Amino acid sequence: ALPLTGDPHDYDPLLDRVGDARLVLLGEASHGTHEFYRERARITKRLIEERGFAAVAIEGDWPDAYRVNRFVRGAGSDLDAEESLRGFRRFPTWMWRNADVLDFVGWVRAHNDGLPSASQVGFFGLDLYSLGASMEAVIGYLDEHDPAAAARARRRYECLQPYSGESTEYGRAVLLGVSASCRRHVFEQLVDLRRRAADYRRPDGAGAEDEYFSAEQNAVLVGDAEEYYRTMLGDAATSWNLRDRHMADTLDHLVAHLDRHDGAGRVVVWEHNSHIGDARATEMG
Repeated sequence: ALPLTGDPHDYDPLLDRVGDARLVLLGEASHGTHEFYRERARITKRLIEERGFAAVAIEGDWPDAYRVNRFVRGAGSDLDAEESLRGFRRFPTWMWRNADVLDFVGWVRAHNDGLPSASQVGFFGLDLYSLGASMEAVIGYLDEHDPAAAARARRRYECLQPYSGESTEYGRAVLLGVSASCRRHVFEQLVDLRRRAADYRRPDGAGAEDEYFSAEQNAVLVGDAEEYYRTMLGDAATSWNLRDRHMADTLDHLVAHLDRHDGAGRVVVWEHNSHIGDARATEMG
């Protein structure tokens, strides 16, 4: 244990231990605690500036975090950091819409300004609760790039649309036999999207690849969220493991994308200790 004094060199021993690790997982014992968030941001800034880390991945939903990603990379329509965080509307909103995250997002944008795209730091979400928002994101992407495919996506996602606002009701409806499982439809959509990947990536290089990657992750998320909500009313351990597996797989996909795109797939992960620590030491043991 090392004391924190506020000195700029407090975390030197920690950065020495990080070495050339590609992933650094920074936890928190409680969501929304100012001191945890502040110190985590301090560490992350040093990892970005001194060790070349290329992205931050949080325990938040993909479409909400990707809106922030667009802002910190100088894209999108948001005018400032506060506006870019407005996508985080799911309770608890204060988990990511708070002063410490606001300051950090503003810092990342300032860090990125003037840097070439390949050197800019990204901001991404790993969680799977955004069933409705992710369906909208897939359809919105296809509306722009392939209207016929967008029409097919709408038909496939119709099965889940009644539950996009309150996704837990989907699991209850399937359990009670009120609704059939939508699993086949969502995976048909993912396969359809992937079959056209080369066409969607072609137009303008890195930008097109980024936007396709985001659309694909949203389509994957819809599939994993469907399974999660369908099973969450049964065995709690099964649904917990489905969620953690989704987050781990998303992180793997993100690292591979950064390797391909920027050649620097080093990522800092911000999550609760029960996800990124040893779960056997928590109530989820």
